[in-house]
Amino acid sequence: MEKKMEKSKLIVIAIGGNSLIEDAKHVSVVSQYEAARKTASHIVKLVEKGHRVVIAHGNGPQVGFILLRAEYAKSILHTVPLDSCVADTQGAIGYQLQMALLNEFNRVNLSKQVATVVTQVEVHPEDPSFKKPSKPIGSFMSEQDAAEHRKQDGWDVMEDAGRGYRRVVASPKPVSIVELETIRTLLNNDIIVIAAGGGGIPVVRHTDGSLEGKEAVIDKDLAAALLAKELKADMFVISTAVEKVSLHYGRPEQVDLSTITLEECQQYVDEGHFAPGSMLPKVQAMMDFVTSTGNVGLITNPENIYGALYDDKGTKIVEK
Repeated sequence: MEKKMEKSKLIVIAIGGNSLIEDAKHVSVVSQYEAARKTASHIVKLVEKGHRVVIAHGNGPQVGFILLRAEYAKSILHTVPLDSCVADTQGAIGYQLQMALLNEFNRVNLSKQVATVVTQVEVHPEDPSFKKPSKPIGSFMSEQDAAEHRKQDGWDVMEDAGRGYRRVVASPKPVSIVELETIRTLLNNDIIVIAAGGGGIPVVRHTDGSLEGKEAVIDKDLAAALLAKELKADMFVISTAVEKVSLHYGRPEQVDLSTITLEECQQYVDEGHFAPGSMLPKVQAMMDFVTSTGNVGLITNPENIYGALYDDKGTKIVEK
């Protein structure tokens, strides 16, 4: 069994936007809050142990809802730029997580404060993804609607496996967290922080130092890994839909992994064990963190976040 963690560790936890939507029949704001409350209850256990926590979250489904509303309302309202959509979800999801955490703290008689930081994440203006957008967002469209958006709104659109057309945008790599010092100051004052939601609001910095928002989507796990590195976190946790990372996932010969080294991670990546749109970016983000810091990373589902630290649940990624 792994050595028990000491108190006062700084832990960055990345939770998926799908963590707030338990199934397709429960997507209302009320249902999303209930899902947030369940996740918060597991995170509060870590705070009770004395750990400092930063929470990053996904926002894929929620941005999709905003874009769909905008599509229905386009005849009477202006469209919402994608960077503003990300900012909107940072506020809305941050609010749900803040309230859920405060309610859980109240339930266990723990006096803690929580703050959400609307977070800009700098990307390079010459990132290759801007020249070849490939990240699908929003709902499916007919060929006619796709052509109209391409002409009127300048969208890049792509046919998706015979199911219709979708808008595609750039997904540049995160370079730096603009509000890093704000986040650090809050942590130093013992405040639980929610930051870099949805991978952060993508911005580019001009030669005069000014910032400008970009229509793009930053991978949430890569942004959370960057945040964990820049904060020099003691541990980085990615919360996902499964308890452990697996080889041959979903097959009779599936093998669940408890502890894997960086060398083993690279071998499994090279062998194609992890799906590009699912586990692969999580493993790669974790490898980046462990390589840079030498600290331990964890991948598990929300209900095993505490158990991954104390009861050998989840999958640990270690240097060697």
